Amino acid sequence: MKQLTEHLEIQSHGRGLFEITAALRAFVSKSDLHDGLLTVFCRHTSASLLIQENADPDVRHDLEAFFKKLSPDGQTGWRHNNEGPDDMSAHIRSALTQSTLGIPLVNGELVLGTWQGVYLWEHRTRPHHRQIVLHLIGA
Repeated sequence: MKQLTEHLEIQSHGRGLFEITAALRAFVSKSDLHDGLLTVFCRHTSASLLIQENADPDVRHDLEAFFKKLSPDGQTGWRHNNEGPDDMSAHIRSALTQSTLGIPLVNGELVLGTWQGVYLWEHRTRPHHRQIVLHLIGA
């Protein structure tokens, strides 16, 4: 068994989905591992990870529209709003999604479906510097 780790640095441009699939594949490619598991971990409480369709951008648009209705910015009554009206809504969006993903590695390739991509989902409206930790274990 062999293990490797790497940190991805991602600069978001504000709220939205930022595809990181190519960076994950590059990490796996230089690993020389053929079979194992890639763990992807987001080190933030106002951003998350998502495996989602990467062919039609309308999917990402509609996901944003849904979450805008589900957890709108500036809700009255929220006590945590230290960083602006999107503060608590970003934490709620993150709590409803994922901070960790596990993706199998088989024959040197990540086992993703034809239309699947891996995304960092930025839930804040302002740009942020985000860190993603990759851990690959296998043979």
